[in-house]
Amino acid sequence: MLKTHVEKVVIIGSGPAGLTAAIYAARANLNPLLFEGNLPNIPGGQLMLTSNIENFPGFPEGIAGDKLIKLLKQQALNFGTKFKLNNVYNVDFNSYPFKIFYGSNINDYVKTYTIIIATGSNAKLLGLKNELQLIKEGGGVSTCATCDGPLYRNVNVAVVGGGDSAMEEAMFLSKFASKVILIHRRKIFKASKIMLNRAMNNSKIIFNLDVVIHKILTKVDVTGKHYINALLLKNVCNNEIKQLYVDGLFIAIGHNPNTKIFIDALKLDDSRYLLVDRVNLKTNINGIFACGDVVDNMYKQAITASASGCKAAMSVESYLMHKKLL
Repeated sequence: MLKTHVEKVVIIGSGPAGLTAAIYAARANLNPLLFEGNLPNIPGGQLMLTSNIENFPGFPEGIAGDKLIKLLKQQALNFGTKFKLNNVYNVDFNSYPFKIFYGSNINDYVKTYTIIIATGSNAKLLGLKNELQLIKEGGGVSTCATCDGPLYRNVNVAVVGGGDSAMEEAMFLSKFASKVILIHRRKIFKASKIMLNRAMNNSKIIFNLDVVIHKILTKVDVTGKHYINALLLKNVCNNEIKQLYVDGLFIAIGHNPNTKIFIDALKLDDSRYLLVDRVNLKTNINGIFACGDVVDNMYKQAITASASGCKAAMSVESYLMHKKLL
């Protein structure tokens, strides 16, 4: 690509927010360029770790997360979106057009009049040997109760965490599960008093405190697929290990928004999520917009991410028209 060429819009991120933004931008003849990311980042974002999505409109039988991403990508491609399978490692916000650096060579950059940041967030994991495999393969470990909770009707599940998110996950799961065991490494919680009291007053939620998950034990079905069977819990006070039989484990220890490369230029909240105007999703720098989980510290759903991607693309189109760049 010639360095004299300037893109109308570059989208950073290939989850539902970025891909929806690409669909809308492409249909508006903005010829978007989208950076998908590459390992260690996962092109497609958190949905690539979701085995089955039952609450995305239009799929009454549910759909696998990776399949939904493939469909969204194909739709963006059909309208003319260009894709690069690269990570963006730096953005020069001081020059205009902006420069986006993506390769190992200093000359690997593109220029653009606008940017849509859709880099998402990553759920914090426990660091156990097989947890990521079980998440990817739908083996009973999840980071989203809203996504997967209805799959665990009339069985026992565990939630690990001590903040508001863990309490919310436990209460949501109590609508379906027979019993919800909330696992926390101490007796003191980060959760607000009102959320903690609600969880404690829920007869289906049982608190198991001063313990950490030492190991996830699995069982294997006839196809060779591994499913969670039990947890080995280690008491942090006396190192005693006990076994807890559950059919599901929900990890609710927080998320990390992918905003590291933007810290010095864009305004963030206390949890390092990008701050945007909630109407048009613009950041503190003109021409820079953001959408999806990188700005969402509450909902973190595929449908809300897609909706914000639509808004961001339409805001970019309006911005470019106002600047007479269309």
